[in-house]
Amino acid sequence: MRIGLLHSVIRKDEKLLIQAFQAQPDVTLVPIDDRKLAFRPGRPPADVDLLLARSVSHSRNVNAVRLFEAAGVRCVNPGQVIEVCGDKLQTSLALGRADVPQPGLRIAFTEDTALAAIEELGYPVVLKPVTGSWGRLIAKINDREAAEALLEHKATLGSYQHSIFYIQKYVEKGGRDIRAFVVGDRCIAAIYRDSAHWKTNTALGAVASNCPVTEELGELSVRAARAVAGEIVAVDLFETAEGLLVNEINDTMEFKNSIDTTGVDIPAAIAAYTVAVARGELSLCDRHEVAHVS
Repeated sequence: MRIGLLHSVIRKDEKLLIQAFQAQPDVTLVPIDDRKLAFRPGRPPADVDLLLARSVSHSRNVNAVRLFEAAGVRCVNPGQVIEVCGDKLQTSLALGRADVPQPGLRIAFTEDTALAAIEELGYPVVLKPVTGSWGRLIAKINDREAAEALLEHKATLGSYQHSIFYIQKYVEKGGRDIRAFVVGDRCIAAIYRDSAHWKTNTALGAVASNCPVTEELGELSVRAARAVAGEIVAVDLFETAEGLLVNEINDTMEFKNSIDTTGVDIPAAIAAYTVAVARGELSLCDRHEVAHVS
């Protein structure tokens, strides 16, 4: 059994995955550097039975997976999943179709309609780019003057990332959120991410601690993963007085700082699931039809 590991740089996460795959019997791991790939459409550039997609670059990840899939190689996650999770609007639509609770949302294409949508939601709101990660280019808007300034700034920049106004109702989360790790049909672990800043990304300095996987958390996290057809994903959630809300879903999750925190061997779970899929012991590939956005 030959498993391809699509990567950019080899981070600690990938090193841990390499060790986990080496512990799997009768498995050969084939590292595939996306910086060195040249595709001939219809033919995979490497002889592998399955590809685990871990590129840091979203565009490389999704396009490489699409090319491998076109050549008949099963990929985890599938290309459709990567496309949906890499686009906040598509993710929100998929969650909505599955009746997964999420913060209030408005989408607009001009400054005037965006301002009206913000005032309809009520301050504060969070303005996000449709694509992006690690909390970059996200702004909390507390009043009309700030809204006018930020909307004008984004409109003037004029790039694709700034041409769609994705406006989310700000959720008072008490200084923390939850990241839940879903592998296959199970939420295997979760962490709290605490920060004095309103952004609770660990990439921005939030501190991780273990979060017990309650029945509510586990069930909602798996529902969210199913909504986007995700097989190996991280689900970010907010705690509110009305219950949990799903904020975002990440298809190439980082986990290096969550292993000791949770006591769960996350890379081992990922390797075991991936190998089981490659051997035909599990089949969740039909899920991608659920996440399709027409």
